[in-house]
This record gives sequence, structure tokens and C-alpha cells, in this order.
Amino acid sequence: QVQLVESGGRLVQAGGSLRLSCAASGGTFTRYAMGWFRQAPGKEREFVAGINWSGGSTYYADSVKGRFTISRDNAKNTVYLQMNSLKPEDTAVYYCAADREPSRVVQPAGDYDYWGQGTQVTVSS
Repeated sequence: QVQLVESGGRLVQAGGSLRLSCAASGGTFTRYAMGWFRQAPGKEREFVAGINWSGGSTYYADSVKGRFTISRDNAKNTVYLQMNSLKPEDTAVYYCAADREPSRVVQPAGDYDYWGQGTQVTVSS
């Protein structure tokens, strides 16, 4: 079983940038595809970005395409989410998640097996 710990969330002004990290432990990192999700108050958790085990396949929600970049460093057992041109509507708790099917990138939260505790991102206008 893999444990996931997110970090990097903070208050940032609109138009700014932020990089989130998610460190994995307790499992073989390359056995998992990884995803980032977010949940704003009063809203459902939504898919943000996903990456397969090698980093060769990525997928983004339309709302972040062109602004966010997901990447992973398998030597460091870490997945990143680089967020640029942040908007107030990006404010949410951001979660990373691991999928035991390493070759695919999927959107439904129910397809992910392990979750971190989340990190708060607040974008001020």
C-alpha cells in the first residue's frame, strides 16, 4: 500500500504560479499512474491532471489545459503539478492519487486506489 503526502499549497495572487509536490512511500512508485484532483467548497472533487507510470502519457482537464503541467520523478518517488496563470477559480484543496493500473491515465476519482490528505491552494483576486 502506498502513502501519499502533498505539499506546496499556499495563498497566491491571481496570475501567479505554484508547484505542488506529492511524495509517495510504501510501494513501488512505477507501479502506479498518478493523478491530481481538486475540491472547492460546496463542489465535487474533480480531475485536474493525470500521468502514467513513465511520464510518457498525460491528460488534463479542459479548465487547466495550457496552464498546468503534471510531471513525475520516479527516482524521487514524487509527482508534481506546476500551476501557472492561476485564477481565483483554481482555489481548492488539491489531492494527489495513485492508480494501480500504471499504464493508463483516467479521470474518474473512483478509479484511483490511494489518496493523500490534500493541500490548500488559495488564489486571491
